[in-house]
Amino acid sequence: MRSAPTTSIDLADPALVADPYPALAAERARHEVTWDERSQRWLVLSHAAVSAAQRDRRLGRVWADHEPTDVLEPFNLLHRHQMMENEPPEHTRLRRPVARAFARGHVERLRPRVRALAGQLLDEVGGGDFDVLAAYAEPLPVLVIAELLGVPASYAPDLRRWSQAIVRMYEPVRDERVVTEAVAAASDFAALVCDLVGHRRRSPAVDLLSDLAATDLTEDEVVAAVVLLLNAGHEASVNVFGNGLVALLRRGPLPDVDPVPCVEEMLRFDSALQLFERTATEHVELAGVRVAAGERVALLLGSANRDARVFDAPDELRPDRSPNPHLAFGAGVHFCLGAPLARMELAESLAALRERLPRLALAGEPVRRPTFVLRGYREVPVTAGDR
Repeated sequence: MRSAPTTSIDLADPALVADPYPALAAERARHEVTWDERSQRWLVLSHAAVSAAQRDRRLGRVWADHEPTDVLEPFNLLHRHQMMENEPPEHTRLRRPVARAFARGHVERLRPRVRALAGQLLDEVGGGDFDVLAAYAEPLPVLVIAELLGVPASYAPDLRRWSQAIVRMYEPVRDERVVTEAVAAASDFAALVCDLVGHRRRSPAVDLLSDLAATDLTEDEVVAAVVLLLNAGHEASVNVFGNGLVALLRRGPLPDVDPVPCVEEMLRFDSALQLFERTATEHVELAGVRVAAGERVALLLGSANRDARVFDAPDELRPDRSPNPHLAFGAGVHFCLGAPLARMELAESLAALRERLPRLALAGEPVRRPTFVLRGYREVPVTAGDR
């Protein structure tokens, strides 16, 4: 008999996917940790419990190949060697060379380029109505992360398409088409990166790909690192920007505020990553609940970031909120390595949009993607108004 109640929420329910926060708040008020019979894992809802779980080394990332393994080997191969799917000491070995490459100043090197790319994309928009995701929020981070790594910009549409196909595998429910498209995307993605890595080993350049190609990581490990950076480096940015922009525009015109705290609030208010899973490597007590070794734990980041015990008026978006101890980037050994790049890119792109299109407004109802784990919009129609 379990000591914690079984949850009544269904993470695959379309109504919850559309707006998870009321149901998560009600569940969080009853208990911080609860058992989900459907997925056979613990759901962690409160800020305190999620924060503690993120830092607890007994709750680790334990990769298990998806089945059937012969069919899904291209997908499994990209994840098996990722730092995010491993624990120390393997995690440390895989993360260290990437962290060193980031420390060489690549992020600040890109700041002027982010501003230039943002300006170019907004020039192409012109006036009138447009989809701000398709015209701005999606292409900008793809171009930025491609430039950081040294991937030709001509591949940007492929990178976006491959990334979307791969991340759909992270959702609670997936059909045969999702699996087929993810395997094809993983194969094509890996083939491109292998070709680029080989080229960089012969002719190094000033980019992250050259830095990684010069390490003692194996080819599979370099490919896994690059694919992780490309996926995480733009998938999250697109969703954070889209979710946050819609929330801002529902309040009225874009606020003339410091973009740095505004970005932190965008990260908190409507979290792009709603769920991050861990596995207990030994018995752990979490918020008074005993989690047995081998059991899975789903950290509900969006729930934690709306916890009224930590955030005043958590269901209000406050662009100048301070302090703002959100958990969007994780904590502990799995803290997001690309957080500085994401923060810089989001602040620059938001500032450019506010400067160039100060009268920007919603031109229709935004369309959500029907996904829970990675929460975002499919379309956000806006009108530029008078410049």
